[in-house]
Amino acid sequence: MGYQTYAILIGGFPDKNFLGFVFFSTICSYNFHWYLTSESLVESKRIEWTKSHKYLHLVLFIIGALGALFFFYFLKEFWPWLLISAAITFLYTAPKIPHPLFRALRKIAIGKTIFLALIWMHVTTILPVIISDIKWSAPFYLFIINRFFFIYAICIIFDFRDKADDKAAGIRSMITYFSERGVNNLFALSLLIFAITSMFLFNYNVSILTVILLLIPGGIVASLYGYAKKNLSDYLYYFVLDGLMMLSGLMILLVKLI
Repeated sequence: MGYQTYAILIGGFPDKNFLGFVFFSTICSYNFHWYLTSESLVESKRIEWTKSHKYLHLVLFIIGALGALFFFYFLKEFWPWLLISAAITFLYTAPKIPHPLFRALRKIAIGKTIFLALIWMHVTTILPVIISDIKWSAPFYLFIINRFFFIYAICIIFDFRDKADDKAAGIRSMITYFSERGVNNLFALSLLIFAITSMFLFNYNVSILTVILLLIPGGIVASLYGYAKKNLSDYLYYFVLDGLMMLSGLMILLVKLI
């Protein structure tokens, strides 16, 4: 996903220190989140596996934290932006920490979904532009909006899956706050904004092929929406839907290699 920003907007290959930081930060935050997740009202082999392998999540969390700190050193001139990334990431997981101060965050309406989409967008679109130290222009802002609403649409589907758990834990999100019709409208609006901004990129020297490759995952997400609300398979969510976030980037990379 970070590579995609370079390929479309910046040119060249991603900064190696940026890639290292993103990789280890993802390992760190992902395992910290799942280390704190051990119960679910939804039957999930993934949750059962997590309960039996908490030590592995703890080890990977520590490895990820050390790796992120190592690459942070080489990017220290961008520390305000990197700390913003860390803060948003923490806000997503913080309600799971067993302390009254953090449990109070569960009452923040709509926060969960927005925090998750915001951090993925921030790390994979805003950070590459900042680290590359190039002048901001209209297509950059357009692409930021594009990525946020595409990721947000996928997060909405994940929130449907977590609806029962979130209600039981008192965690508020768009999905627990709105009616199902309201959520459907929000999903449709997110994909509409994504589609419009994808097509507008064509006006800024982005090839029609690249625009099509951006749109393909959005079409797949739209087609899976109704099915995913009823089918709670771990493979569907953690392989297919998660994979769709990086699909356009992979296709753009393959086209360049060919």
